[in-house]
Amino acid sequence: MNIALIGLVVLQIRGHKITRARLLVPVVLTVWAAAQFLHAVPTAGNDVALEAALALFGAVLGAAAGAATNVSRLGAGAFAKAGTLAGILWVLGIGARMGFSLWVTNGGHASVAHFSAANDITSGAAWVVGFIFMAMLEVVARTGVLYAKAVRSGAEIPRGGIRQHLAAA
Repeated sequence: MNIALIGLVVLQIRGHKITRARLLVPVVLTVWAAAQFLHAVPTAGNDVALEAALALFGAVLGAAAGAATNVSRLGAGAFAKAGTLAGILWVLGIGARMGFSLWVTNGGHASVAHFSAANDITSGAAWVVGFIFMAMLEVVARTGVLYAKAVRSGAEIPRGGIRQHLAAA
């Protein structure tokens, strides 16, 4: 999932016309990918608090990345182009998840286990779920901000997607 999100960074920095498909495809793909890993949500102890905190962090990163993305009118539509700050925020979220995973698998497991025990986090599954929620909320929040900016600009948001390209051909 993180590799796909890195690909989105490249596309956002290059810029693109805002369409419904361009807004919804990353959300749908992220939710689908998350569903492949998310089978249950641990709720014992402080698991929900951890999951909510990571989800909130993702939402803040996504909203900030959306706010740092320039949305301008392009004819009747809108064009989005992420700047350096948006890219940094996006990579920060991805890097946090990947870095945590690498750290845990290369010696950090005992520290996480100690932190979890001290804070009544009942299993490693709570961490996994929290990071999945973080990724989903990061994408959803960024998409929501871009949508709001496009609407605020008075731009039309066309359907987009393959059908539109085939019809134009």
